Amino acid sequence: MTKNEMKAIVEGLLFVAGDEGMTYEQLAEVIEVEVDTVKDVMSDLQASMEDTVRGLQIVEVGGSFRFQTRADHAPFIKKLATSPLHSGLSQAALETLAIVAYKQPITRAEIDEIRGVKSERALQSLTSKLLIKEVGRVAGTGRPILYGTTPQFLDHFGLKHLDELPPLPEDIEDDPIEDEADLFFKNMEEGL
Repeated sequence: MTKNEMKAIVEGLLFVAGDEGMTYEQLAEVIEVEVDTVKDVMSDLQASMEDTVRGLQIVEVGGSFRFQTRADHAPFIKKLATSPLHSGLSQAALETLAIVAYKQPITRAEIDEIRGVKSERALQSLTSKLLIKEVGRVAGTGRPILYGTTPQFLDHFGLKHLDELPPLPEDIEDDPIEDEADLFFKNMEEGL
């Protein structure tokens, strides 16, 4: 199989995989080649898509590769995006999202304790916008839901991994959670 044929196969596989994407290892297993070969093919495919100025690019999110629209096309895509999934987040939702991002996995009761108010609506909003999801349950009485961030969260903030989150100040313990949320989103905006 030629390199061009492998590039076409990788492109097709990434298209079919959708938002989940595929890792080097998964691609290598399906194509039945070495991981290093897939890395080389992926590098060539990404470069060729960039050179021909196409509407899509291949990006890495959470260790998986997938198609994504180009950042410079954002104004046009923004005009198209009218669904509730793309609406803004309230202050309560931003606070809750910052808590989940830094403390995951975390229960609603733990979030409520940190915020000092109920977070049920904020959690519902974040879940419906696919920024957080149920990642498990605590063992024991009641088995409360544990929440964590999603690949869409990483994508929304331009992160490849959670360890790219901006660090929190050491003395955050005594500061209100609003400061934590503001710091998180300020740092994310500066990084974009």
